[in-house]
Amino acid sequence: MPATRPISFELVPVASRPAGLRREDTGMETLLRLEGALDALSTPASRAALDALVNDRRSPVLIDMSALHSIDSSGVGAVVSLYKRVVAQGGKLSVRGLRGQPLAIFQLLRLDRVLAA
Repeated sequence: MPATRPISFELVPVASRPAGLRREDTGMETLLRLEGALDALSTPASRAALDALVNDRRSPVLIDMSALHSIDSSGVGAVVSLYKRVVAQGGKLSVRGLRGQPLAIFQLLRLDRVLAA
């Protein structure tokens, strides 16, 4: 019978990889460009920037997702939460540039009808 070796491994936290997020303010309008992935790993790092939009009472807010290649439920939750908070302040938020997997998710959830620019 061969000798058995104990199996051991280390759990190492994966560093959060924030989605590329660029904010451009022009007058009262704000353009938010998302790039890469907006998922469970990147969404927490993006929260501060999204909260700043609400705290600064920016409206209208336009989110450009043309360079976003994937989104999961955490990312969708962050966008919907931002939408609700901006609208609660009397503002407007819309999304443009949906394609690929993010477009499929927004269509499945029918968010493309609510948030389309």
